[in-house]
Amino acid sequence: MTDSTASTDSESTDSATTVRGSGWKAFWDRGGWWKAVMLAAVYLVLYLGTGWLVGQLWGPLIDYEDPFADGLSVFLAVAVPVIVGSVLLVAFAASVGWLPKPLFAKQPVRGSWWMWIAPALIVATILLRVFGIEWSEYSAGVILATFVAGLFVGISEELLTRGLAVTLLRRHGYNEWVVAALSSLIFALLHTANLLSGQSIATVLPTVGFTFGFGLMMYLTLRVTGNLIWPILLHALTDPTTILATGGIDVAGTNTSPLLAFAGLSTFVFLVFALIALIFIRGNAGGRASADETGLARFATPA
Repeated sequence: MTDSTASTDSESTDSATTVRGSGWKAFWDRGGWWKAVMLAAVYLVLYLGTGWLVGQLWGPLIDYEDPFADGLSVFLAVAVPVIVGSVLLVAFAASVGWLPKPLFAKQPVRGSWWMWIAPALIVATILLRVFGIEWSEYSAGVILATFVAGLFVGISEELLTRGLAVTLLRRHGYNEWVVAALSSLIFALLHTANLLSGQSIATVLPTVGFTFGFGLMMYLTLRVTGNLIWPILLHALTDPTTILATGGIDVAGTNTSPLLAFAGLSTFVFLVFALIALIFIRGNAGGRASADETGLARFATPA
């Protein structure tokens, strides 16, 4: 009798655990734009909180006037918050059962041939910066720390916006135009947090416009390459080469290299292309987040 009761209690506990787990996963599986916005907002608060905590713990080691003057300063001020953010996003994705699939699975909607223009323009811009940067102006530590920071910026921001946000939007059944526009808007609005670091609104507004266009380019890259890893890698190379070319984050550089002038022109070209491309984005994943999902069954439960 005792064994039977213990067995029943154990089964009840297991059942309750399963229900809780499936309830958490089911909540996110149903998707929705507001869940994507909420997730981004929580990430931003945690990211800013990490930056604040780093300042409290290691503030004297950070050169706030010129964070890129010293490798340790770059690592603490720029890299640590995005490393922590990346870990938290990976943990969240694992908790809802989205790693490795559907986040790193084949895309449910195929890209059109013209979408290859997006990654091609991004690669061209990166190469122009690589050959135009005055590498001798930076120490090896600054260069290494900047690229480490860039890697985790690529992981965190792409996992959040082209990974989790796109999945939430597709799972809710939005067409791909909406998926592209909303995920890029969320990405762009994350950068309004630069106002909190003391940047003027005259600097932040153009940054928001640029990041919306860049977000569209990353969406097109996701569509045409078929996997999230490629937006991550391109983003991970874009940020550090931009920083080293200009000497800071979202600042105008003094390097007069003609290659960097062409990089600036190519940036303008890809922003124009991104906005035009938005008009022609078509498709609907039908509730699927990856090509091997059947989709649509979850529509029976309202989000």
